[in-house]
Amino acid sequence: MEKFVVAPHFRLHEWVAEEKGYFTDEGLEYQFRETMDSRASQGHHIGNKVGAYQTFEAGRPCNVSGACHWTVNVAASNGHGKLYPECYSVSPAGVFVPWDSKVKTPADLKGVPISVGFQSGSHYATIQALEQYMGITDIELSFNDGLLFARMEAFVDGRTPAVSAFSGPYYFLEQLGYRKIIDTTFMMASMITGEPDPKDVQKFFRALRRAQHDIDLRPELYTHYYKKEFPERFHSVMDTRRWGPGERIVFEPYSKEIFERTFQWVGEREIFKNTSMGHGRYEDAIFSVAAE
Repeated sequence: MEKFVVAPHFRLHEWVAEEKGYFTDEGLEYQFRETMDSRASQGHHIGNKVGAYQTFEAGRPCNVSGACHWTVNVAASNGHGKLYPECYSVSPAGVFVPWDSKVKTPADLKGVPISVGFQSGSHYATIQALEQYMGITDIELSFNDGLLFARMEAFVDGRTPAVSAFSGPYYFLEQLGYRKIIDTTFMMASMITGEPDPKDVQKFFRALRRAQHDIDLRPELYTHYYKKEFPERFHSVMDTRRWGPGERIVFEPYSKEIFERTFQWVGEREIFKNTSMGHGRYEDAIFSVAAE
């Protein structure tokens, strides 16, 4: 049997669990695989209208990965993995503009191109936040800059007037003095890829639970790990001592009710106009956890 593949995904937990030896302590036979190479910017620029959903379609190179719960719902409903139902996470996020922008309030974003990831958390979260202030047709989203770090780079380089950011880039833009116009904090879910042993999946999440306790207690000891995934060009100006803990795993069930309400929300906004939404059945989308 192949080893369980662990890969960090814009958060601190996997790095902390690896540093502390928690995966080994739980008896997990695993391979730790970095997917974002900061030196080569590998994985930062993947093209226009290629987002989280498309990476699930293509197949992710690890057994457990995270993405916004909207995309995980639809991807699991289309057979691109299984949603892990025993927990979810919450990530700080927001829409930023330059400090000298004329945009001062969320309503001022009407008609302003906001750089987001296509069918990724920033796509849905920006709509969810701004539809309180304007009609959905007045929310102008730009999908030209790819995933998280590519969008951040385009914004910092002055090529986009507004950007949605989460995790490390969220804290970095705050550090640099960019103005957050609206908070768009959103839920994430975990996707199980391949056919890992359910007991290994449980071992993995027990290790992450221990890592979450460490991050809650002393976040400043671990925020340096953000540099592992950031483009190297920014390392010299990053002061991760000022940054927060980022995504937080909540060890409560991702319930059928949450799944169905989320699936309905995505369908009503026709975010998948040219793509099937899939079966939308919670029982068929979730990963079955074996009894210990």
